[in-house]
Amino acid sequence: MPDAIGFDIYGTLVDPLEMNERLEPLAGDLSVSLAALWREKQLEYTFRRGLMRDYEDFDSCTRRALVFAADALGVKLSEQERDRLIEEYQSLSPFPDVIPGIEALKERGHPLVAFSNGVETTVRTLLVRAGVLPHLQDVISVDDLKTFKPDPEVYRYLARRLGAEPSRIWLVSSNPFDVIGAKAVGLKAAWVQRNPEARFDPWDVEPDLVAPDLQTLAEKI
Repeated sequence: MPDAIGFDIYGTLVDPLEMNERLEPLAGDLSVSLAALWREKQLEYTFRRGLMRDYEDFDSCTRRALVFAADALGVKLSEQERDRLIEEYQSLSPFPDVIPGIEALKERGHPLVAFSNGVETTVRTLLVRAGVLPHLQDVISVDDLKTFKPDPEVYRYLARRLGAEPSRIWLVSSNPFDVIGAKAVGLKAAWVQRNPEARFDPWDVEPDLVAPDLQTLAEKI
């Protein structure tokens, strides 16, 4: 049996910074900065919640991060506008290489799942709208454990759900912290370097594979 593969979603299959286009009517020239700060605080809040053992789910972290980012940049958003943006966050488009890359891996017999911090129902909605869910076997959410990546237990949970030894599982992610977290518990990990200017953290841990997109990854894995 070929190795199983778990795909991170945000930044790997879909681009959360795409929200700058939805923010532009509300934030104007600040839309790009607002989308970037929103994403930055979203991740920061998951890290803090995980360390504090004071869990709120990814949807809550996403909403709080939007409130912070808008306030920090002086962008006034009504509650209705926040609700609409959170709803539109479930309608992000997949990167153009995603479905061809996943299909190439499926043809080679790899079990394929989405593996995310996101709440499962929210993630399924996102992947259905993006047209990705039919190409995957399952969605595995760390919400089941009430913690977040890169807690070591979430990667062990992925292995248990897939019924495979960690060494027979690949974690595919555009987020270096996710790659390092997977490697720390014995998974293989591929870094999708979507931005050629992105740099990997100098932690004396290297990805098993680096690729600019999923189609290239499918050729290499």
